[in-house]
Amino acid sequence: MGFSPSFSCSTLGALILGCLLLQASNSNAQLRPDFYFGTCPPVFDIIWNTIVDELQTDPRIAASILRLHFHDCFVRGCDASILLDNSTSFRTEKDAAPNANSVRGFDVIDRMKAALERACPRTVSCADMLTIASQISVLLSGGPWWPVPLGRRDSVEAFFDLANTALPSPFFNLTQLKAAFADVGLNRASDLVALSGGHTFGKAQCQFVTPRLYNFNGTNRPDPSLNPTYLTELRRLCPQNGNGTVLVNFDPVTPNAFDSQYYTNLRNGKGLIQSDQELFSTPGADTIPLVNLYSSDMSVFFQAFVDAMIRMGNLRPLTGTQGEIRQNCRVVNSRIRVVENDDGVVSSI
Repeated sequence: MGFSPSFSCSTLGALILGCLLLQASNSNAQLRPDFYFGTCPPVFDIIWNTIVDELQTDPRIAASILRLHFHDCFVRGCDASILLDNSTSFRTEKDAAPNANSVRGFDVIDRMKAALERACPRTVSCADMLTIASQISVLLSGGPWWPVPLGRRDSVEAFFDLANTALPSPFFNLTQLKAAFADVGLNRASDLVALSGGHTFGKAQCQFVTPRLYNFNGTNRPDPSLNPTYLTELRRLCPQNGNGTVLVNFDPVTPNAFDSQYYTNLRNGKGLIQSDQELFSTPGADTIPLVNLYSSDMSVFFQAFVDAMIRMGNLRPLTGTQGEIRQNCRVVNSRIRVVENDDGVVSSI
């Protein structure tokens, strides 16, 4: 796939050391970028190496990890509740409609956590690990680096019902999108537009695209905002009554790169899902100037994305003695039997 990071883990470490004095905007006072420097110095290298290894065979994994982080934070804050499997106490968020047969990367998260437990037992939370992994995934794909505020703890329950209602739908109009973001505390237009830029890489299933190709809002016609050439291409990839699980690139131009091409696509009527194109095609929307700005200046987009990611990462964190530090991200510690398999993964009862 041609993946070749332009710098090594040692360079990453130098970046972190050099930038930790920077103050992360809107940072929660209990979260700080150097949280693990005394207790788990290799945390960044371990997460970095796990993602680099996976990218060799799965170029989607960077976007998938970032999406996991989004879907975690939008449901009761960034507490790794999305990683919990079903238990007798709660139903997993993985079964919620926005996540079922869609979110992925859990095996990579397991390997990452097992490596961290070997190096620093009972130290790094799954919530922080996923937050760091999303930042490294962006960086490895060509995006920005930022000092990630850390010190979150893990939820001891999942929130299936909330996951069904809190996560933005790919079929939302702009008013619905703004409401979904505001409901979790992301009430700036730049939060919505910048975080939507996470769709500059990765893929979506045809089932989330086909309604606007053939029967937009019940009109039996395609979404009029779609570029006609792009419409023809999408209909080829996602035929009517075809396989809804077929994957389509969010960005047909630079599908695996984290860049500003997403916004240029929106300006050209080439947003893959309705909720993306709404940012530019809703008449008079305050999001349109931001789409134009981020399309024309990638550095401005990167800074806006960093600001929004830090704000999202600070949503309702569990800190101090709240929650726990899970040993296995799939289960709460009270259900753990401390036995490791050959891969170092802690098994559950």
